[in-house]
Amino acid sequence: MGTRGFQVKKASKTILFQYTCRYFVGEKPCRYKRTCPGCPHFSPFTRRILIIKLGALGDVLRTTPLLRRLKEDFPQSQITWLTDAAAVSLLRDNRHIDRLFHCSFEHETILRAERFDLLINLDKAPFAAALASLLYAKKKLGFGMHPAGAICPLNKEAQYAFRLGVDDELKFRKNRKTYQEIVFEACGFRYAGEAYELPCADLTDDELSRRGIPELKRPVIGLNTGAGSLFAGKGWTREGWKSLIDIVVRDLRGTCLLLGGERERELNAWLMRKCAHPSLFDTGWDNPLPVFVSLVGLCDLVVCGDTLGMHIAIGLRKKVVALFGSTCPQEIDLYGRGVIVQADDIPCAPCYRRTCDKGEICLSGISVETVAGAVKRLLK
Repeated sequence: MGTRGFQVKKASKTILFQYTCRYFVGEKPCRYKRTCPGCPHFSPFTRRILIIKLGALGDVLRTTPLLRRLKEDFPQSQITWLTDAAAVSLLRDNRHIDRLFHCSFEHETILRAERFDLLINLDKAPFAAALASLLYAKKKLGFGMHPAGAICPLNKEAQYAFRLGVDDELKFRKNRKTYQEIVFEACGFRYAGEAYELPCADLTDDELSRRGIPELKRPVIGLNTGAGSLFAGKGWTREGWKSLIDIVVRDLRGTCLLLGGERERELNAWLMRKCAHPSLFDTGWDNPLPVFVSLVGLCDLVVCGDTLGMHIAIGLRKKVVALFGSTCPQEIDLYGRGVIVQADDIPCAPCYRRTCDKGEICLSGISVETVAGAVKRLLK
């Protein structure tokens, strides 16, 4: 994209507007309250990049490592990210995102009127793929919509990521690449361990007191007892969680925080009744997402399934014990700060089934001793 302004004649004077300046707004003065001619703050975009990644929330988070690489390779770029409204709070304060849009008629209309140098769509949802095919960009990477109405790769580097979605043998048995390696490869990059980008705000003492949490005694262990509703076989047994609480409270003498949402409301209440330890606290089930992130930020270690809480803990650089059943652990990069625990002898896993006719046995074979042992080793 060029960096020249646009001339408008007004009376006898010519005004030069710098539409490609990162501070130019158009409908109101910029942050420096200056007109464009001779402005010392002029900072042109040399490349306009659009990222489309709508959901799921955990996948949005583990796509953020790509931002650092893009800004390193194109430091004068403008990055726009289109996501679901539910994911906006995970990305709102990201220092690498210049404009954050959510799916809406308004934002889709704006994007249709613009021109981009690079479009990256890493979402296989039909809407995202169709929009990626319709919008104008000099170069497109990731996934689009074939004229016949099916999702298709937009570039040869994205073919492996595409095949993972249609070839269970490749995804479940053969693949050894993490999600980050896969999306970096789809964009023509080599993954070098770039971390998640997740800002976190500290909770005040008053906010903690309102949740019944006193001064924390270290170590603080977060127990994210849920596993989401999309796939079956991702949740551990309630007896497993109860026994784990008994062991870690007794042996580690720290604080246990129960983490979760509406689906974990009853389970966490049950654990509070059954365990009745003075150092066990239920952090609540209706916390806004930024507050949930901050609660995870209080922890030294998080025990969880393959769910959003795991990705938040990874993003906040916490130690993680992750329990895996019906989904693929090989796609998870714990950045050397965690342990993945799986049950033995579950021949049907992974399967990514929405429902299970075998009683969701994936995690039932994971012993509390195995999980507690992993927690203790990581906290040494």
